Amino acid sequence: MTFAATILTLYPEMFPGPLGASIAGRALREGKWSLTTTQIRDFATDKHRTVDDTPAGGGAGMVLRADVLAAAIDSVTDPVPILAMSPRGRPLTQARVRELAAGPGVAILCGRFEGFDERIFEGREVEPVSIGDYILSGGEMGALVLLDACIRLLPGVMGAALSGDEESFESGLLEYPHYTRPVEWEGRTIPQVLRSGDHAKIAAWRKAQAETDTRLRRPDLWERHVGARVHPPSGARQPSEDDKT
Repeated sequence: MTFAATILTLYPEMFPGPLGASIAGRALREGKWSLTTTQIRDFATDKHRTVDDTPAGGGAGMVLRADVLAAAIDSVTDPVPILAMSPRGRPLTQARVRELAAGPGVAILCGRFEGFDERIFEGREVEPVSIGDYILSGGEMGALVLLDACIRLLPGVMGAALSGDEESFESGLLEYPHYTRPVEWEGRTIPQVLRSGDHAKIAAWRKAQAETDTRLRRPDLWERHVGARVHPPSGARQPSEDDKT
């Protein structure tokens, strides 16, 4: 089944953009995923094709109208999750990416100006998603990021079936550091353990490096990782007094 992506945007010319190159572009040409763009402005009802208006209560900027957005969303006929790129959304995680990639596809609503009329989230099943704690000019770049994360997980897209298994966030940790030839560069040498041929020692070194880097660079991830190891899942058997003796 082809993963179908629909982009609702004021700038359809931004797609496929970088998704037309490298492994995503090859997968697109091979039919492993499809891309459709929809111009939000086509759903405006006045002669000026107006899609926005001034904020209720005053303030700078303009807000995308709920009626226009709803008409654009209603044009999506595929039974796929509808996401809206917004800094007010839940942070995108690798776990959510895996869920989306396992499905039939996504429809992504790209914001502009000050964002969306909030009523669109009340009147339609739209999931607001953020790719980070910063502001972009619009949701299109976020949509590209989200799609790239999904596409690389589709069957047959990455060259090796296991090539993504140890990457950052897949195990709850940052990925371990990588090295390649030359063995020595500017006085810096590839760690001896990686040249030892001892796979058990290499695996242990990589695990230790991943844990150390995560603890130092992403204490938020480390906290969640440690918490998941310390606290058993809901419903798991708790140790009894007999277990402790």
